[in-house]
Amino acid sequence: MKIELINTGSELMLGRVLNSHQQFLCRRLADFGHVVARQVAIADTGSEIQNAVREALSRADLVITTGGLGPTSDDITRELIAELLGKKLIENQNVLAHIENFFTKRNRPRPAKTSVETFVPEGAEVFLNQFGTAPGLAIKIENRKSKIEDSKWLVMLPGPPRELRPMFDNQITPLLKREFADEIFICRTLRSSGVGESRVEEMVAADLQALVKTGLEIGYCARPGAVDVRLVASGAGADKLVAAGEASVQKNLGANIYGFDDDEIEAVVIGVLRSQKKTLVLAESCTGGNLAHRLTNVPGASEIFLGGVVSYANSAKEKFLGVHAETLKNFGAVSEEVAREMASGAREKFGSDFAIAVTGIAGPGGGTTEKPVGTVFIALASSSGVEVKMFFNAWDRETFKQVTATQAFEMLRQHCLK
Repeated sequence: MKIELINTGSELMLGRVLNSHQQFLCRRLADFGHVVARQVAIADTGSEIQNAVREALSRADLVITTGGLGPTSDDITRELIAELLGKKLIENQNVLAHIENFFTKRNRPRPAKTSVETFVPEGAEVFLNQFGTAPGLAIKIENRKSKIEDSKWLVMLPGPPRELRPMFDNQITPLLKREFADEIFICRTLRSSGVGESRVEEMVAADLQALVKTGLEIGYCARPGAVDVRLVASGAGADKLVAAGEASVQKNLGANIYGFDDDEIEAVVIGVLRSQKKTLVLAESCTGGNLAHRLTNVPGASEIFLGGVVSYANSAKEKFLGVHAETLKNFGAVSEEVAREMASGAREKFGSDFAIAVTGIAGPGGGTTEKPVGTVFIALASSSGVEVKMFFNAWDRETFKQVTATQAFEMLRQHCLK
């Protein structure tokens, strides 16, 4: 089955809104064995929308559009597609009742413009929006005036992710399972840290060549502080082929693999600490709370994470972490010595099993010849002492913070493995 996605919205073309639909829908469809062949984003204009849908239907068995179903003047997808397909718009009483109930429950008057959302192309399957007013629509196209001969499905989804995602999972997925048979498609991702992308390929590629010749596909994806190795196979025997590839990659990357598929390193670290009944505190400077933010995004973090200090200023390092003024004066805030005192001070203050401290130069200014922008020291304090490592993360500020946090979590994970 061939699938194409069309994301509509001038805000996407202006870079004002991140297009998250592609990742979500491609992942969901791939889980059913259906790989998206093409994805485009277009502006909210009549010619662009109709041309994109016409072209997609000429190639694909399933076309999914996102956006343009709301009540405002730039929401024109519904009308344009009805015109393209030669279908009348008919008021749907179920949609009308849903919209009226939506505003009644919220004790708000129903805007007159929402009336346009009650009109749907004749013959369309309608999916009521549990988190908004614009319904989703699905049209089976069998005999078209636009010279498209084969039977196709066109699915139209509302634009807001909070509406699109539950609608796809709960209402569109059953439609797809009803109309299209699942295909055999296996995808396994092994997530690693501590080794760069090129080196990862050097470590795993040679032993995978025999499997590649029999149909295994390999992909590499570098992320801040981490590298994913993706193994893909389709058809009969795909599961065994991917399993063999996974065993090979695990043999060659060993302890550098921290998780699989959607695992995040902070969640893995929390799992390790929970299993060992250990606690953690943080002393952050250059990362500005990024480590704490990532930890607290994980359910169950409260079992192991006691708290932390964002000691951006030197005075905060002295007052809250017990860093000595002489250490700051003699070695500077970005130094092994200060990182060591930050970690040991945080561990003592909170009474934790582990403490991570980070201090560095995020840039773009502030660097010197001895300590250029990107220099960072990460310290890990435990009952066995304080370990300090220096890294050079010469990236933009946001990437610097993400990479540094991943390195800190990897440092703790590796310590726990030992």
